[in-house]
Amino acid sequence: MTRGNQREQDRAKAAKKAAANAKKPKESAATLAKRKEADAEILRAKQKKKEEEKAAAGAASTPK
Repeated sequence: MTRGNQREQDRAKAAKKAAANAKKPKESAATLAKRKEADAEILRAKQKKKEEEKAAAGAASTPK
């Protein structure tokens, strides 16, 4: 009965994986919101920089 043995091995593997995930601390809603806001601020800064570079490149390449 190799299938039964495989089932047992899969169950043991799943239990080990679940135990490893249980050790990780959960992120609270407050810290999650702070992290999301910080990430959004970083992206806004990147977008602003790209727009400024694009505007500078456009202004520099326009012929007189």
